[in-house]
Amino acid sequence: MKVGLFIPCYVDALFPQVGTATLKLLRWLGVDVTYPAGQTCCGQPMANGGFESKAVPLARKMETLFDGFDYVVAPSVSCTAFVRHHYSDLLDHECEMAGKCMDVVEFLHDVVKPTAMPGRFPHKVSIHNSCHGVRELGLSSPSEEQIPQFNKIRDLLEMVEGIEVVEPERKDECCGFGGLFCVEESAVSTRMGLDKVHRHIATGAEFITGADCSCLMHQSAIAKKNNLEIGFKHVTEILAAGL
Repeated sequence: MKVGLFIPCYVDALFPQVGTATLKLLRWLGVDVTYPAGQTCCGQPMANGGFESKAVPLARKMETLFDGFDYVVAPSVSCTAFVRHHYSDLLDHECEMAGKCMDVVEFLHDVVKPTAMPGRFPHKVSIHNSCHGVRELGLSSPSEEQIPQFNKIRDLLEMVEGIEVVEPERKDECCGFGGLFCVEESAVSTRMGLDKVHRHIATGAEFITGADCSCLMHQSAIAKKNNLEIGFKHVTEILAAGL
């Protein structure tokens, strides 16, 4: 099983420690993982902004760059969802690479299926279930559907020694980031994010964690601006604790 590691541009620029943690964790679990050089943006911001033609060359480059891998794994829910659900439309053909693209949480949970994680994390953490993760990638059960409850992030976190995992009230309500939404409707976005952070804090958690750095970035900025004491870590940083 050959895995190509896809590190989205904003993770590379703002959260390089998440990319490093993902690589270390996959290698610790025995995955044959390679980071193809020359990666760029996947094209999601352009397409979301209505400039789909600007995203096409980026999609073509990604398709070529990750050709030949059994899986393409990324520590980003929104970028994974964009590639998987929109590349075939952008490229006007069935994009095999898109069908192989998985978020690191679903790849670990559904493909690798580990029974243990390295290190300890003796802290109480609250899970942020991002919209793309819940409703496009199926990382957890949507609260609006009458189906058996599950959460793949929780399943993985509970393998870490010393951790206590909780979820906030309204556990899969949007935090207000929404890409361009947070710019175009900044007041609404900010209020949604503030409400979300307060619900996480109400659990007594020391950290907020999740599978999407963009949502964590949004909430951490709101917490900092409002002097709210709570930390933020991507789920791979916790799973790889001790490496």
